[in-house]
Amino acid sequence: MKIALPDETGRSLDYTLIGTPIAQATLGANPARVVYSAAHVVADPFSANDPSGRASVDWGKTMEFRRYLAGMGLGIAEAMDTAQRGMGLDWPGALELIRRTRAELPDALVANGCGTDHLPPGEYSLDQVRAAYLEQVEAIQALGGRIILMASRALVKAARGPEDYIKVYSDVLAACDHPVVLHWLGEMFDPALAGYWGAATFEQAMETALAVINGNIAKVDGIKISLLDKDKEIQMRRRLPLGVKMYTGDDFNYPELIEGDAQGYSHALLGIFDPLAPAAAYAVQKLGEGHAKSFRATLDPTVPLARLIFRAPTQFYKTGVVFLAWLNGFQDHFIMLNGAQAMRPLPYFTEVFRLADGCGLLRDPDLAVGRMKKLLGVYGV
Repeated sequence: MKIALPDETGRSLDYTLIGTPIAQATLGANPARVVYSAAHVVADPFSANDPSGRASVDWGKTMEFRRYLAGMGLGIAEAMDTAQRGMGLDWPGALELIRRTRAELPDALVANGCGTDHLPPGEYSLDQVRAAYLEQVEAIQALGGRIILMASRALVKAARGPEDYIKVYSDVLAACDHPVVLHWLGEMFDPALAGYWGAATFEQAMETALAVINGNIAKVDGIKISLLDKDKEIQMRRRLPLGVKMYTGDDFNYPELIEGDAQGYSHALLGIFDPLAPAAAYAVQKLGEGHAKSFRATLDPTVPLARLIFRAPTQFYKTGVVFLAWLNGFQDHFIMLNGAQAMRPLPYFTEVFRLADGCGLLRDPDLAVGRMKKLLGVYGV
């Protein structure tokens, strides 16, 4: 099968598809690693709302994708930045998403993003930030949901040093009914989070995060680090107290980090495991069977695709995630909340197409080719 794809000058070159779709796999009840896919939402393309206004979600298609993930035994990290949380999806929309997933998939492994994003931009006191966190904690727990405690833009502005982070986090964790996953999101994902944990360096920030964990061990299931630096993740992983998990958020180096080394390994809570869901399920199944080589042979070829999707400016990675969802038939259009489908250039899309094909992530190549041709037509090709 061939398709003519333009290069950066507009010249068309024939590309012959080479990929074989990855075999379907389902993780069992006790997989070798805990794996969460941070799932995207599907926008309603027929809404009269402006892209910059209130998010309009196609709930049917959004829930259908979550059933697909849960059907492979993957956990779902709900209402995270992959779903454009704080970047198109507001708190009322996020809470509705959490409610629907809880109702439709009561037995699935689901953890839900909890933050302070309902606060309008501005300056707030520590008490106001704490109250905002607690408001979302209460709302999610009222639905019976587990929590991922996300980084707070408001806390960056309010905190005067590490002690303020430790105090706010300790107070919020005390209100949580079950152990939570902390989320350390780097500024490459959200520039407003620069200086998180009240520190100028990674080493200083890590000490504060570890102080929060060590002071609240019974309340912490694990921590997800999204810094795109494997050495930093491994350094912190080796210092976590017994029983506290490291969830990799490194969309550049996940195969090595999940496989681990003689001193430990990372579990996964990844945005890239939305488009890579079949590869993730198959690879972790093989890892559990003792086939580490098959694990790496499945995931290693996906790394160039992940690095392209998450290239700088990293906060626009969601465009690549939803593009692949459209190519693979999980939605009938390539429209996103906040008009985010326009945040990457045409050469990006053509290269995502090639790389996804090469590692077997186009589940219906005929459909993918047809949709790629439609996108090219929009660009005048």
